[in-house]
Amino acid sequence: MLAGHLLQLLLTAALFPSILGTVSVQNLHLCEGYVGLDGRFHPGFYCPRLTDPPGHRYCCQPSLDTLKSCCSQVALEALTGVNLSSLASPGLLRNPLALPFVGLYGLLVLLLMALDLCHFYWTRRCHLGRLLPRACRVPPGATRQVTAEQLRARGNALFQAGDHGAALAAYTEALSLSDTASERAVLHRNRAACYLKLEDYTKAEADATKAIEADGRDVKALFRRSQALQHLGRLDQAIRDLQRCVSLEPRNKAFQEALRTLGSSMHDKMKAMSCTDSKVEQMFQILLDLEEKDADKKQKNLIVLAREEAGAEKIFQSDGVRLLMQLLDTAKADLMLAALRTLVGLCSGHRSRVGPTTPYGWAQGKAGEAAESVLGVEHEQVSLAACNLLHVMFDSLKEGLQKDFRGKEDAVVLDSSRDLKLLIKHLLELLVVEGASAHGRDNALNLLIKVVPRKSPKETNNSLSLWVIDQGLKKILEVGSTVCGSAGSLPVTENSRMSTSVLLSKLYEDLKCDAERENFHRLCEDYVRSWFEGHELPGKLRAIQTVSCLLQGPSDAGNRVLELEGIMDSVLSLCASVREAHQLVAVEALIHAADKAKRASFITANGVNLLKEIYKHSERDSIRIRALVVSTVGQGGTGLSPKGLCKLGSAGGTDFSMKQFAEGSTMKLAKQCRKWLCNEAIDAGTRRWAVEGLAYLTFDADVKEEFVEDKAAMQAMFQLAKSEDRSVLYAVASTLVNCTNSYDHEEPDPQMLELAKYAKQHIPEQHPKDKPEFVKRRVRKLLVAGVVSALACMVKSENPALTSSCRELISRVFLALVEEAEDRGGVVAQGGGKALIPLSLEGTEVGQTKAAQALAKITITSNPEMAFPGERIYEVVRPLVSLLHLQRTGLENFEGLMALTNLAGISERLRQKILKERAVPMIEGYMFEEHELIRLAATECMCNMAMSKEVQELFLAEGSDRLKLMVLYSGEEDEKLRRAASGTLAMLTTLHPPICKRIPQVTVHWLEILQALLLSPSAELQHRGAVVVMNMMAAAREVAEQLIASEMLEILSVLAKDKDKPRVAQAAQESLAHAVAHGLIKPNPDHA
Repeated sequence: MLAGHLLQLLLTAALFPSILGTVSVQNLHLCEGYVGLDGRFHPGFYCPRLTDPPGHRYCCQPSLDTLKSCCSQVALEALTGVNLSSLASPGLLRNPLALPFVGLYGLLVLLLMALDLCHFYWTRRCHLGRLLPRACRVPPGATRQVTAEQLRARGNALFQAGDHGAALAAYTEALSLSDTASERAVLHRNRAACYLKLEDYTKAEADATKAIEADGRDVKALFRRSQALQHLGRLDQAIRDLQRCVSLEPRNKAFQEALRTLGSSMHDKMKAMSCTDSKVEQMFQILLDLEEKDADKKQKNLIVLAREEAGAEKIFQSDGVRLLMQLLDTAKADLMLAALRTLVGLCSGHRSRVGPTTPYGWAQGKAGEAAESVLGVEHEQVSLAACNLLHVMFDSLKEGLQKDFRGKEDAVVLDSSRDLKLLIKHLLELLVVEGASAHGRDNALNLLIKVVPRKSPKETNNSLSLWVIDQGLKKILEVGSTVCGSAGSLPVTENSRMSTSVLLSKLYEDLKCDAERENFHRLCEDYVRSWFEGHELPGKLRAIQTVSCLLQGPSDAGNRVLELEGIMDSVLSLCASVREAHQLVAVEALIHAADKAKRASFITANGVNLLKEIYKHSERDSIRIRALVVSTVGQGGTGLSPKGLCKLGSAGGTDFSMKQFAEGSTMKLAKQCRKWLCNEAIDAGTRRWAVEGLAYLTFDADVKEEFVEDKAAMQAMFQLAKSEDRSVLYAVASTLVNCTNSYDHEEPDPQMLELAKYAKQHIPEQHPKDKPEFVKRRVRKLLVAGVVSALACMVKSENPALTSSCRELISRVFLALVEEAEDRGGVVAQGGGKALIPLSLEGTEVGQTKAAQALAKITITSNPEMAFPGERIYEVVRPLVSLLHLQRTGLENFEGLMALTNLAGISERLRQKILKERAVPMIEGYMFEEHELIRLAATECMCNMAMSKEVQELFLAEGSDRLKLMVLYSGEEDEKLRRAASGTLAMLTTLHPPICKRIPQVTVHWLEILQALLLSPSAELQHRGAVVVMNMMAAAREVAEQLIASEMLEILSVLAKDKDKPRVAQAAQESLAHAVAHGLIKPNPDHA
């Protein structure tokens, strides 16, 4: 109150100084307050006002009835008539005592603010004192004794006041004094809350965990730990804690809301973690971490990421190729494999990636070094992975984009032929690099076989093959001419020469005109002459080895080279050499040279005695076996293929009447071959020649019979087929073809036989032991010996030795093995079904057809879902459809239709697969076939295909006679055909009711046909006919009227009462019920 009165006194003195002293002042700028004529008081003001012009600095009142206002000096002078400039200054306008009073007022305000602050502090302190226990208010000078309870209370107060650091200190001190577990749990929980506020989430999680360990149902501790875990990024653990909180307090909305929020956050994080950028970053972190020990993790991150299109693109754009090339330089097999497999993912189907990838060492600049260091390394898996990468790059460069990710890539790489030739050039150079490993050289040959020749004769451009012949034929021949063990020879494997022969054969087959072939011959002849002339004996060995390689491959080129002057004489002279290596080269050349009957005669006349001497007196089995094989070659006959690759073991082949050797000689030779074959002390490369001998000799039926009786010999041959020496595959397949008589043989025309007898020409005779009963018995013995598993293993081989001709032979054997229905289950159980699928898709046309026919036989008599489990059953469709082509035989057509019938009845997906392969038009075509069995099979197949919606629509197509044909076939005399056609009608009318209305329109005989079905003695035909009539009755009233108007009503009435055929009776009753529903007949009271 005192302060208020003092303040009022100061204001009065400052505002009314006349109380303290009177000063008379005339002020022309001040308009003093006044009362107007209306009685209202108008306060004074000082001129000029804010709204007045700056020049209006004087107070004017023109008359008493007007208000005062500010005016200019001129206006005031005009109003008063006084010259203001002549007047003296008015002097001081304000009282000087006012300023000290204003200063005193300011000091008083500051004093009042200080008093208010003191009052606030005092009241706040008392409030804190009331919150603390009385014991905490210790009198001055007394010893302070505190407990954990008091410290916890103090910490709570400080936490509420916002002093989290002080609260944490109080809780920590209380922990040191606490003895009970429950109290310590509360303190840990409170400390966790402090750490959360202080953003120390690791310690918050630790304290909350300790509280939960003491009390697992402590929802506060669980909630606080979830908050800490959330900030630490461990969202999955945080969610578990929140779910526990909700389960303990299900009505707590705070917990529910937090769980929803956290769940959303976790979803976003998981989405971010799964995105491509995150994967790439993780991959590179692991890749560049030198202390990372988990090699498997590195490989999986690289390989899996590269398989995804987005991941591969990100690696490619993030300079990942350079890092992958660094991995190749580590010389660590696991990392090199991972890098190579990752590059496969990057390059698959992308020409634009292959181009930029190659500058890092694959096609430009450093490509040769990379090919030598990776493809030619000793580690076989790394070399094979490098081969696979190069194969993918070749495919990308040759075929362009194969994936659906199309964009600007075609514009990036306009011409890939340059990169393609550069890659091939380095592969050709690798062939003659001495430091390259043997299997690396084989991989390079295999790669050239796959990528250089045209894949189909339909392709017109063979420029790549021509370029390889011009640039690298001599390098390829360098590998083929290598003599193992000679000085300076290249490291090769037992498969290298076979791979070289296959590559040369592929290149020769890819030539299109005589000029191109003549160039090939010239280059081969020049190469052989370069070694044969002027290089003494080592050069002659290289030349003869080259001839052997050519004879195994492009035999035309080999035969021309063999006719060069001195070549054949050198071969015979080297057979008499005392050195084993020379004899091996010469004898093998004789084996391959004996393909031609003309040259076989020359060998017989000039070299048989020499070979016999070698066979009798040589101490090395490797030489004796080869000499034996040459001596088994006859003077005539032809093989299975036009190239003579399947040679005849006896002079007359299968002709029993032509025998060149003395009685029993062939059997003795075969016995010796089997003996060598079973001798495991002989290396596999030498034992292979024993199989070659059997491939010739097993054209004799007596040899076949003895061979299948020798179980040890068969097992030994099968083991060789499974070994790493893949050059034996053709010989094994040829032997099995001979044993199963699965080669092509046509029955002679009787009229031609008569003409041959009249002309006294030789007439071939079949061996008595080649009759069907003997063949069947041999097949059974081969199956018992395990021939199927051996064939399946042969098919798995990706070696060049598994040529198209070899595949054809294996297909022939499989077809013979499944000829009998009771043997098919065993063939499938041993992997035959799986092996037949690739055989039916690759190889010669004859081989594919034979394999497809074997698949058809299996599908007809076996459960397809068990014979071809999983996705494999869908791979069978295409081979089976290929059997429907017009160039196939009637038996193949029939078996293909029967197999497709079984598949079509399994699932809609299989029917869609058959539709996709465009089989339906071919099936329809065979429904018009004259052969009754083929026509029946096609109709049955269409019956099962009719379950597909697309096929049902075909029967309603305008201008189509499909439905008419089915109706007419339902009235044929052949009961099986009637059953198939009426079954199709029953299926169509059930699944697609609009067809019911079309049946009366397709033929005028439809009523007669349906009545004939209902009156048939066959219960199956009656049931099919009753179902068709029932569906037509239900479809439309006009159709039902036509049926009822005929004799159909009487027939249905009789059938409805037939208790011996319940299915027919039920269908008839339902038909009559539909007629009643249409109002066409009245219900029978006896059945009401």
